[in-house]
Amino acid sequence: MLVDAANLYFRAFYAIPESITAPDGRPVNAIRGFLDMSAALIERRRPRRWVACLDLDWRPAFRVALVPSYKAHRVAKDGGEEIPPTLAEQIPPLLEILTAFGLATAGAEGFEADDVMATLATRDADPVEIVTGDRDMLALATDRVTVLYTGKGIAKMEAMGPAEVRAKYGVPPENYADFAVLRGDPSDGLLGVPGVGEKTAAALVSRFGTVEDIVAAAEKGDDGFPAGAANKVRAAREYLLKAPGAVRGRLDVPLDEIDDDLRVTPRDPARLDELGDQRGVRSSVERLQKAIGAAVGSAPR
Repeated sequence: MLVDAANLYFRAFYAIPESITAPDGRPVNAIRGFLDMSAALIERRRPRRWVACLDLDWRPAFRVALVPSYKAHRVAKDGGEEIPPTLAEQIPPLLEILTAFGLATAGAEGFEADDVMATLATRDADPVEIVTGDRDMLALATDRVTVLYTGKGIAKMEAMGPAEVRAKYGVPPENYADFAVLRGDPSDGLLGVPGVGEKTAAALVSRFGTVEDIVAAAEKGDDGFPAGAANKVRAAREYLLKAPGAVRGRLDVPLDEIDDDLRVTPRDPARLDELGDQRGVRSSVERLQKAIGAAVGSAPR
């Protein structure tokens, strides 16, 4: 199980009131929510291995160079990511709790969690589940890789394989990025092609394939374009030939081998107990411990 850590702790922060605090008054809503949601995921899916994937660069320069509007609406005044201070202060102790558990984390300078998940998923041989609220990760769905899409929350997450992606969007997973480039995605600052919505985007991808092939077909005057679509594609040529590199997950992130096995016994039980008491999240720690124990005990050996 590969978890988009930022997606999970942002979701936890906004789902749980900030009135949930530690004994010393510090906010712990994101910490508690992250641990509880992780426990729920492990209880339901019973993975044997687990990795929290990190954004060590939430807006990589290589993506901004291709699409300057990429996540531009989320840039704070200081140039960093716009993140509530009461959430930012909870991230280091959350990561410390994961370390005390012995739960793996992975990240790389210059890359987003999406790239880390894409690299880990494709280089592995075991079945993989990716937990994310980012639809771009649907491009990774295969018979071996399932995307657990959390757009409507953990309780209503959708298990998306190739058939589910095709049924919902009308395109195969390997062309989801092409579909997204054409349609656009305001959450990432992806402009899309003016006048091209989901139906037209799906039709173009189904007929021609990749964005590059769609542009080539439009320039050659091929048949098969919905009325007016070829002109729209030609007008957006510059954007279309750059944007795919910003949307497609990287598969070449330099990551060392990761000890990602779930273990019943925490790596540092004393520190875990101390952090649980300091932050007032002992019940959440115990729930996650119980979930891990059940998952490890039920997994085939």
